Amino acid sequence: MDYRTALPDSDEFSNGSCTCCLANNTEISLSSVVSAPDVAALRHLSDIFDSIFESSDFDFYADAKISTDGGAREVSVHRCILSARSPYFKALFASCKEREKERVGGVLKFELMDLVKDFEVTFDSLVVVLAYLYSGKVRPLPRDACVCVDDDCSHMACRPAVNFMVEVLYLSFTFQISELVALHQRRLLEILDKAAADDILIVLSVANLCGTECDRLLEMCHDIIVKSDIDIITLEKSLPQDTVKQILDRRKELGLFGRECDWFPDKHVKRIHRALDSDDVELVRMLLREGHTTIDDAYALHYAVAYCHAKITTELLDLGLADVNRRNQRGYTVLHLSAMRKEPKIIVSLLTKGARPTDVTSDGRKSLQISKRLTKAADWHKCPEPGKDSPKDRLCIEILEQAERRNLLLGEASVSLATAGDKLRMKLLYLENRVGLARFLFPMEAKVAMDIAQVDGSSEFPIPKNIYEPQRTVDLNEAPFKIEEKHLQRLRALSRTVELGKHFFPRCSEVLNNIMDDDHLSDLAYIGNDTREQQMLKRRKYMELEEIWSKAYTKDKEELDRSNLSSSSSSTCIVKPHGNYNQAYLSTLL
Repeated sequence: MDYRTALPDSDEFSNGSCTCCLANNTEISLSSVVSAPDVAALRHLSDIFDSIFESSDFDFYADAKISTDGGAREVSVHRCILSARSPYFKALFASCKEREKERVGGVLKFELMDLVKDFEVTFDSLVVVLAYLYSGKVRPLPRDACVCVDDDCSHMACRPAVNFMVEVLYLSFTFQISELVALHQRRLLEILDKAAADDILIVLSVANLCGTECDRLLEMCHDIIVKSDIDIITLEKSLPQDTVKQILDRRKELGLFGRECDWFPDKHVKRIHRALDSDDVELVRMLLREGHTTIDDAYALHYAVAYCHAKITTELLDLGLADVNRRNQRGYTVLHLSAMRKEPKIIVSLLTKGARPTDVTSDGRKSLQISKRLTKAADWHKCPEPGKDSPKDRLCIEILEQAERRNLLLGEASVSLATAGDKLRMKLLYLENRVGLARFLFPMEAKVAMDIAQVDGSSEFPIPKNIYEPQRTVDLNEAPFKIEEKHLQRLRALSRTVELGKHFFPRCSEVLNNIMDDDHLSDLAYIGNDTREQQMLKRRKYMELEEIWSKAYTKDKEELDRSNLSSSSSSTCIVKPHGNYNQAYLSTLL
């Protein structure tokens, strides 16, 4: 009989006994089937195989690798061990005999997404499952992957925790590790009553994929969704059609059908939604002219925010027909839905049109808290590298924090014709260079602000693709600058871009302020036709500033590590620029 013994983690050994998972999902005391010396021997054997998986000393003997994100992260494995522990890997490696000639350096390579096709999983969950196959030990959930940003959360059933358990469950099912499937099904059953209904939709989807091995989980998720306030459109977007029908039929049997959340869109509303799916706002405008329904009654803006491209939200808002603070059948505003969607462009678009960040859901959550509950703390505390996109989760939280703190209504930047001639030209040059610098150091933040302000990448005063290459600037001693409407339009758009950046990305704006508004730094920024002596002077100044910023950055980092800043304060803890941003910029100048 195949008992598939699973040695638990150290906490379960503390009382002198432990449990093992059987193929039929029952549990017995390990001490009742093996003697104490055998337990010690099994523990020792488990530690040996765990060291094989953990230590890089054994990578030389590995004959396969599994990677994610195109090889960005990979783990070395031994085919004989995985084949002995998992029928899935035994069949996989047997089918790869003809691929021996494809081996690179004696190692076969596999992409995780090719092994697990029906559900997206992360590298961390792969490591947990592989570690179990090697050692037989069930590792505790990694804190970095299962804790959200919200300090008020218990972290038992927030989205990161639910996602991770679901990923491990699905990997265990795919790799045919029945005892690990049983364990994580039980873990999920214990937290379902604490999880948000929208998170349970994810669990239900995976339980559906796992079939009969997750019958209990499937039944409980189904029952919770039936009694929840999740609307029909959300169900149809999240679940297979047969599952949606089962849920609706069950609601009718229980007399639950007919609540506001069960609002069913009529044919005309469905046509509006289909037009939005096709990115055809002009068709939406035509359908609204027919007068059968309004944009609010069709919940068109809610639909666009939840399911359509960000530009569709902007175009709908530009129609000026939607109530940006209207609640849908579940009591959610469009800003609540945009926090769930985690799309910074949509959030900024809504805030600039008057969406209220202080509005709460029926269970008392504001958009900021929704966004925090969906974001892993590890992702939030990880400082983005200069010139690389910030994670969307992080941007959403920063934007909503700033909106709550200031609760500003942004208006168009006004420009007087009095700012004519050379003064206007100098202002344009400053804004062009500031926005160009932002695009280099903070590409994601700059793109969000530029998209909302409708600024393209072109410039009245062209900047090279590498904006730090020597460039020919406009000679301010030339004839007076001729004012044209396009210059005023460009200045308005760039000014609004900068204002949006200051309001929603103060961390980035402070860095830009220190570079653009300091006389010495602005001298460094323009190297043009400098003489050798001038270049040497600038180099010395650069070295002095680099040393100052390096010390400041080190001090900030030590304070950050020492104080273990909370998520609510971490967005403002780096308002003054860290040295790595300025060093990265200055190092490109000389």
